[in-house]
Amino acid sequence: MSDEPVVIIGAGPAGLAAAWECIGRQLRPVVLEGSGMVGGIARTESYNDYLFDIGGHRFFSKIERVNRLWQEMLGPDLLRVPRLSRIYYQGKFFRYPLECVDALVKLGLLESLLIVVSYGRAQVRPSAVEETFEQWVSNRFGRRLYLTFFKTYTEKVWGIPCDEIRADWAAQRIKGLSLMVALANALFGNARSKSLIDAFDYPARGPGMMWQRFQEEIVAHGGTVRLQSEVIRVEHGKGLVSGVVLQEGGCLQTIAADHFISSVPITRLVQLLEPPPPAEVVVAARALSYRAFLIVGLIVKQADLFPDQWIYVHSPDVRVGRIQNFKNWSAAMVPDAYTTSIGMEYFCNTDDELWRMTDAELIALATAELAALGLAVPTDVTDGVVIRQPAAYPVYDRDYGQNLKTIKDYLTIFKNLQTIGRNGMHRYNNMDHSMQTGIMAVENIRGAAHDLWAVNDEEEYLEEGKAAGIGRSVLESILVQSFARMDKVAMATAIGSVCGLLVLAATLWISSRDPNPAASHLRLLAQYCIGYTVTVQGAFVGFAYFFFWGFLAGWLFAYLRNFFLAVYLFHLKKKSALLTVKDFFDHL
Repeated sequence: MSDEPVVIIGAGPAGLAAAWECIGRQLRPVVLEGSGMVGGIARTESYNDYLFDIGGHRFFSKIERVNRLWQEMLGPDLLRVPRLSRIYYQGKFFRYPLECVDALVKLGLLESLLIVVSYGRAQVRPSAVEETFEQWVSNRFGRRLYLTFFKTYTEKVWGIPCDEIRADWAAQRIKGLSLMVALANALFGNARSKSLIDAFDYPARGPGMMWQRFQEEIVAHGGTVRLQSEVIRVEHGKGLVSGVVLQEGGCLQTIAADHFISSVPITRLVQLLEPPPPAEVVVAARALSYRAFLIVGLIVKQADLFPDQWIYVHSPDVRVGRIQNFKNWSAAMVPDAYTTSIGMEYFCNTDDELWRMTDAELIALATAELAALGLAVPTDVTDGVVIRQPAAYPVYDRDYGQNLKTIKDYLTIFKNLQTIGRNGMHRYNNMDHSMQTGIMAVENIRGAAHDLWAVNDEEEYLEEGKAAGIGRSVLESILVQSFARMDKVAMATAIGSVCGLLVLAATLWISSRDPNPAASHLRLLAQYCIGYTVTVQGAFVGFAYFFFWGFLAGWLFAYLRNFFLAVYLFHLKKKSALLTVKDFFDHL
């Protein structure tokens, strides 16, 4: 292992994945974490032996490398959990992902009809402009369904109107399928997408169990994970980061290294740089914002409250956005089988009145809202705890793109500094995306040239170049040839030529071999082709007629084939696109 350390700031999924990749590549990682536990936003908090997941983290990825890593770390402690989640809207529970019959029956005939009409209008005449989240969703679902199921919950999460949220966020979080992938899924199936909807993996004692195992393995193999070590300065000069100054136990210490990887919020990184960045970079960093997150954990004296792992609350009458039932994620999350632990999730900003409420006030609010939704009786709530996460979700407001670009452009001057993870890149990445950026950052140290910003930006990065066991390039070649648009003129010319040549050849053969060609059956063609005779001259007349009719038949065949194929592909693409957003709210 190299004597020169790789300094990794932050011990979330991205930082720990980077550290573990360092171990495999004979680099010595030094992970610096300001808090007292690993896992970042994906940690597991404990209160009186009840375990609370910060937001609910499903372990599922199409990146096989990440899947294998999770399995290697936890093995049998990574449980397979059948999924059940629902939407609470207008006093009713709707199955989620949305099921057509269930939704239409509960919405009623008139509302269902209006939604269908609105959806049809969006497919025929979509908005030509797609700059905001509102336009993005309305183009795919219709405005009526957007207003019914998407607007209220999304604005609870982000705290700003949907027409101020950039469409970039939805496009980045929810990848649209290319036509090639839609065809591959139709022909070879899409079992992975189905398994994401139906079931997922989950550590027996919450996601923190995974990151604790990472910590143990990193330390056991010679790496270092230092908790309660807050980086207060990142020193640099001449385009290189020279070291970090950290505060640990009241003492300051400087760590020098050749390579640095940061997963702290990119806005915080800008503040840590010494000397400070140019003024425009500082201004851009201040303009970027994060949505905060509160989880109020309630202990309820009931063995079974509801069967879901989580419920999306779309009702504007309560402030809670999502409700977790941790016992249904894993029975080991609760110490007592006769009680249930509930996570009432609230989305806010750190300057909101909600964030400033005391723990007692928040527990009282959560208890009252749980009862208002008809999920528990207030007297059954025996205890509670409040967990606060100040920087949970990067906000995609109107100006975030330009502000982020200003910071990115500046950070490129540092040849030995890479930013990774959700907060480190101000990108709403999942755990697997974040881990992938950490792994790729270490590969860059060893000579690779990965663009970390392309992770979860390239449409099919998750497919890893394979579908149904066939190499991607080979599969695309087959599909392109099979579903290519047919050239009408070429097809018409080919069929016309074949038909004409057959008549020409048959006529010439009979006229040269038969002593009485006028008596042959071919003479009957004269009834359809005026001027045709079974002679050399008639052979060319017949060629002209049959080339003409063959040309028309070939052109019509190619036209109809192209038309029906276009209809089929349009249907297939729409169906596949809807599949990609079927799990929509899980991406929020």
